[in-house]
Amino acid sequence: MRPNPRSKPRASPSVESEAKTVIDPGLRRGLVRIEPAQRGGYKVADRAVAMRCPHCRHENRESARFCGECGASFERAAVCPRCAAKNPVSQRFCDSCGERLATGEGCDLARDPRSYTPGRLVERILATRSALEGERKQVTVLFTDVVDSMLLAERVGAEEWHRVLDRFFQIAAEAIHRFEGTVNQFTGDGVMALFGAPIAHEDHARRACHAALHLVDELRRFTGALRARGLEFSVRMGLNSGEVVVGKIGDDLRMDYTAQGHCVGLAARMQQVAAPGSVYLTEHTARLVEGFFTLHDQGARATKGVSTPVRVFELQGIGPLRARLDASGLRGFSRLVGRGGELAWLDHVLARATESDGQVVGVVGDAGVGKSRLCLEFVSRCRAQGIAVHEAHCPAHGSTVPMLPVRDLLRSYLALGDGDSAEAVRCKVSDQLLGLDPNFREALPLVLDLLGVPDPDTPDTSRASSGERLAAFVRRFVPLRSANEPVVLLIDDAHWIDPASEELVRELAAAVHGTRTLLLANFRPEYRPAWLGGSHYHQLPLSPLGPEATRELLHELLGSDSSVGDLSGRIRERTGGNPFFIEEVVQALAASGSLAGERGAYRLTGPVDTLALPATVQSLLAARIDRLGEQAKHVLQAAAVMGMQFDEPLLEEVGRPGAPDLDTALGRIREAEFIYLVTPYPQPQYAFKHPLTREVAYHSLLGDQRARLHAMVAAALEKLRADRLGQYASLIAHHWEASGMRYEATRWQRRAALQVSNIKVKSRRRVPTP
Repeated sequence: MRPNPRSKPRASPSVESEAKTVIDPGLRRGLVRIEPAQRGGYKVADRAVAMRCPHCRHENRESARFCGECGASFERAAVCPRCAAKNPVSQRFCDSCGERLATGEGCDLARDPRSYTPGRLVERILATRSALEGERKQVTVLFTDVVDSMLLAERVGAEEWHRVLDRFFQIAAEAIHRFEGTVNQFTGDGVMALFGAPIAHEDHARRACHAALHLVDELRRFTGALRARGLEFSVRMGLNSGEVVVGKIGDDLRMDYTAQGHCVGLAARMQQVAAPGSVYLTEHTARLVEGFFTLHDQGARATKGVSTPVRVFELQGIGPLRARLDASGLRGFSRLVGRGGELAWLDHVLARATESDGQVVGVVGDAGVGKSRLCLEFVSRCRAQGIAVHEAHCPAHGSTVPMLPVRDLLRSYLALGDGDSAEAVRCKVSDQLLGLDPNFREALPLVLDLLGVPDPDTPDTSRASSGERLAAFVRRFVPLRSANEPVVLLIDDAHWIDPASEELVRELAAAVHGTRTLLLANFRPEYRPAWLGGSHYHQLPLSPLGPEATRELLHELLGSDSSVGDLSGRIRERTGGNPFFIEEVVQALAASGSLAGERGAYRLTGPVDTLALPATVQSLLAARIDRLGEQAKHVLQAAAVMGMQFDEPLLEEVGRPGAPDLDTALGRIREAEFIYLVTPYPQPQYAFKHPLTREVAYHSLLGDQRARLHAMVAAALEKLRADRLGQYASLIAHHWEASGMRYEATRWQRRAALQVSNIKVKSRRRVPTP
């Protein structure tokens, strides 16, 4: 083989061997060329260039086979099944022995993401690809790697090892896609995956942990079969959460992710230090999943490339918490403030329901406004009155799991414990259903099947649709259960409900009419339930807390120390009365050390220059913005550049040429309650409903995108405000400065200063002489 033409003529043998490394073209595209001015003191051969690792962004020499920072392999080769020689992935035959190279699923996994990505995710990814020219995302990165892969490959042979890795990749991809993660790269004998990009998820850390645990379970069966054949196969995994930058997505789903080196590199470090068969995660991820999973603190460890020791945790299993409200309860609920009127209204509706006039209530409000907390307070009062309460929670990652909330609701109805055996569940269900109505014997196999404990002696053999039979069961079951006692049914976070469960809830909403049942559900404004409407349906809109209630909440959280007086006002202005945002900002300040003491008795340890946006709040809002759709999201980002208030003509001027109707995009944004109409005439003017929504939309743009939009806004203002340029000179100067156009900014700043001077001169002239 000829030496690399870019190498020196008299390269050492080691360099010559390194020059023969085969780099996958797709991976080569991810290795960024470093210009001479950017290399600093990094020495390279004549005409050679440094390469930046696509994983951690570390600069490596051109001939590197592995990243010197995170250890990621740069090789991607097709292994010959006969002679084990490595060949370029584009070849169909081995260039050493002529054997036909494998073209099975294992090779396809490395080449075409469509072959391993489920159709539902393909559609969602491609729907956003043109918008993803570059965007900041809060994500959790997962690395998984086979332990001692080279020794195992040498032991079993190339062909058998190819089959083993092929099956491992399939299992890994299925676990990742189950929780809507994205396989970013296959790294030779491992996988890198992202949760939260390109599809944003507010619970990306929990999804990654669920995927890791699911992968551990699936691999346990797989490795058991290999162990029986004498092959000790094990993997280790690492997780870290933080911010990345996602780039373009092509028609073939190939994604060019560039990331903050610290975020991705730290996930790789966790994988490298993890024990075989274990999952390690950083304190950044641990804070996001605390209580939802069982974690074992491994202590602080010195980590290469990180200035301070990193606390490491081992992921061991599922924790006791299920919803975000449960996590707040773990820290201790703050006193419910500003919701007395809503609780009194719910009490009134409950009184009507208990008089055999069943009611349905939908509590609607923005994320974090306190829907779940209000419902929790209400059902606690119901239990105190002796009223039976049955609950079902809809987790975000459960939207793809059919009948999950219905199964939980039925388990609560039938008083089934988590520790009950399958036989105990079958006995309890049979006794209760047949005690209500002997005719339920026909529905018994269906119910047991729904609960996941089918009776092998009496299988469900009916050919009728299970959905129709479940609907018929609900229509009979609900009135019978409420005949002797009033019942309150709570469906929490109904906006995450799966389609099959939603159909059954529609039957449930119709069945409560004329019974002693109150069906209570809470959801976000963008969700439109199929069971809306009817004389027995009521909707309770929940607004942010008013100024007085916000001050009361902040006083309970911060305390009355004189040092937190000004801080309280800043938090109130920044969070806009959203209770969840308020609590998260205070929690972030305490975690960072800016606040000392305990809740209700904090004191400020030093000046707080800026109130950092908590990752939990950023992920929540970013996921909601992503669900708007491409055009509406672009309009919202453009509006965020304009400021807290903006008008429609300015949006039209800045909008993309040939874009769909602006009214449609604005309609979607208003329906999601991100903005509201301030004045309809003479020109429609809008304002962001919450300052943090604008901040997240603005922050998601990359620097060059923001600069381009600022320049477009400045030019549009010059055109649309031509008759009032002096009045808008300061605003135009701000946008030119934010765009990086210093000359234009200086010109308009001078004009704004002259305008102010003229105003002062005129005002002095109006002062009468004594």
